[in-house]
Amino acid sequence: MKKTEYPRLQETVFEEVLPNGLNIRVLQKKDFAKKYAFFATNYGSVDTTFEIDGKWMRSPDGVAHYLEHKMFDMPDGSADSVFARNGASPNAFTSYGMTAYYFSCTENFLLNLKTLISFVSTPYFTAESVEKERGIIAQEIRMYEDNAETSVSEKLFNALYEHHPVRVPIAGSVESIGEITPQTLYDCHKAFYDPSNMMLCVAGDVDPEEVVRTARELLPQTSGGVSNRSYGEEEQLDKEPKTVRMQMDISMPTFEVGFRCEAPKKGDDTMKQEIIGDLAAEILVGESSPLYTRLVEQGLINPDFSAGFESVKGVAMLSAGGDSDDPEQVVELILQEAERIGREGFDSDLFRRLKKSAIGRRTRDLDSFESICYRMCAYFFDGVDFLRFPEAYDAVDEQQVQEFLRRVVRRERMALSVIDPIKEDESIVG
Repeated sequence: MKKTEYPRLQETVFEEVLPNGLNIRVLQKKDFAKKYAFFATNYGSVDTTFEIDGKWMRSPDGVAHYLEHKMFDMPDGSADSVFARNGASPNAFTSYGMTAYYFSCTENFLLNLKTLISFVSTPYFTAESVEKERGIIAQEIRMYEDNAETSVSEKLFNALYEHHPVRVPIAGSVESIGEITPQTLYDCHKAFYDPSNMMLCVAGDVDPEEVVRTARELLPQTSGGVSNRSYGEEEQLDKEPKTVRMQMDISMPTFEVGFRCEAPKKGDDTMKQEIIGDLAAEILVGESSPLYTRLVEQGLINPDFSAGFESVKGVAMLSAGGDSDDPEQVVELILQEAERIGREGFDSDLFRRLKKSAIGRRTRDLDSFESICYRMCAYFFDGVDFLRFPEAYDAVDEQQVQEFLRRVVRRERMALSVIDPIKEDESIVG
């Protein structure tokens, strides 16, 4: 196995790539009772157009999420019950770009690891079980639609982009999941759950060789290949700003504004742009910024307000949002501040403090097995070694952040999503 030391973080990672292409990484955490395994595939809700057996196909929206739900089914019962018998706590999630299955335990680690690898790599669907799940997921979709925080973000992505599937909710729609069949799930599992498109990440006081041996015994010896994918036409970054509004049963307006960024390339550029984007968001309107202080003092935002950077397979955005009685005024002040920073720059001491704080947060997160395994997989799929983040921060300077704000936070790159409280009909007399 390859052993890599990270002196700045005082961490050691063991890595092995199996003949079938599966990348395995074990972060040894000596003397920790908890053990954690994270098995992820580079397949998320945006991966709806792909090539399989030489033919291009378009799966219904929401298949990745539907598949995540059904993967726990096994011919002799549910993986959940097997984990429970062996003292493990399992879970799973689907994002725009990734699907992951994981568990934590303090005993029977290898037994639980075998369960994880087995059920994720061996699909089992029946028409009856797939149909039963349809009602459960439809109820989940309606719950998301009734959630203001989820809805405002989904509407923003839809307004920002015209072609990329990030504009579609992760779970799809009630209508789209109605098209999903067992064969749909088998096709998507074949296309994306190949070992060469996956990563197994383990953290805890475990034997790396045993982890590799377990995966080698249970998985196919060779790769079936990775499917090509398409995310639609290239998105135009500069265009007419767009505002979308809807009403929900909430007490005050909530909003999210987004600015289209150039999509990062694979490799180290991915982490570098994320760091630049996150620092830019903090400099512009983070809790330590002058603008944030003014917005709070003027009563335009509350402490729930936040800002950050996000990228998903070919698109990227800087966004900010929260509750406000005057979202448009907040956006105007953000645009003005970005223009000022682009012209005059910003406080160098604030920049240094924010970099130091960000490195500190990420370093502290290394004690969270969930966080470290998630990040190692997500960055691996983008061709990046996550544990090199201190060096990546070292390479970012003030000029890069200033240029990012000058280039990105402009009206031409913008879309605004607002959810207003439902207005009472003033014509109704009690």
